[in-house]
Amino acid sequence: MIRRIAALVVTLFLLLAGFAPSAAQADPVWQFPLAANLVEDREGLLIAINKDKRLEAGYVPFNLVPLQLRAVGRGHQLRREAAEALTAMFAEAEAAGFKLYVKSAYRSYQTQSSMYANRLEKYRKDDGVVAVPGSSDHQTGLGVDVLNYAWTQKDGMTPAFGETEEAKWMEANCARFGFIIRYLPEKQEITGIIYEPWHLRYVGEEVAAYIMENRLSLEEFDDQVAQAIASYEAAGGDYAALCRELNALPVPKKLAETDEEGDGEVSLFYQKNP
Repeated sequence: MIRRIAALVVTLFLLLAGFAPSAAQADPVWQFPLAANLVEDREGLLIAINKDKRLEAGYVPFNLVPLQLRAVGRGHQLRREAAEALTAMFAEAEAAGFKLYVKSAYRSYQTQSSMYANRLEKYRKDDGVVAVPGSSDHQTGLGVDVLNYAWTQKDGMTPAFGETEEAKWMEANCARFGFIIRYLPEKQEITGIIYEPWHLRYVGEEVAAYIMENRLSLEEFDDQVAQAIASYEAAGGDYAALCRELNALPVPKKLAETDEEGDGEVSLFYQKNP
């Protein structure tokens, strides 16, 4: 009788073990070259604005600050992180022997509407030079047009600016400051905008390095991130949960030191997620 009961217990255990999910089953690996929580874009630096993805007329970016840089005209603004990066880039350009000038930075929907209407009236067609209202990268507060002195004196801007030493320097160095050339010459069919060697777009240093090294448009980068997320989740991963895990602060460590009352001190210093 005891043997029969023992056999039944063993059989039941084996059956349960066979149907139970493996506790050791690992989560899928995030395959994209940039961290999942970086491309999650919690700060809104990576949004690709174009004719198919427009901003509303009332959209105004937060933390706009005035630019204190050499410029054509006055009143230029960018989001703070972009403004600080551009200031650093101007300083290094000058150290390298190049004087840069801000031509245009943040533009409201209303300003873009006026510019677009004027362009249509002048040329009787959309020639891809002035973006449709709501589709301008400038409205994000992260896009800025930068020229040398000679080109500030010209009537309009053309791709020929890319032949200047200043434009070549910007393309070679902008990523170190978190900027990309938003409209590359070989990406016109994707962006719908002509080559604009003067137009810089702030995305942060890590993303800028990846985009410029791979000669991507922001639209292509967007697609790559979407595909990476889809692949991760198709393999059984939870992208939102992965980002929460990466964004979470580590548990504070109790230090050996004690305060005046003899209580252990708790560290408030955290290491950043890798």
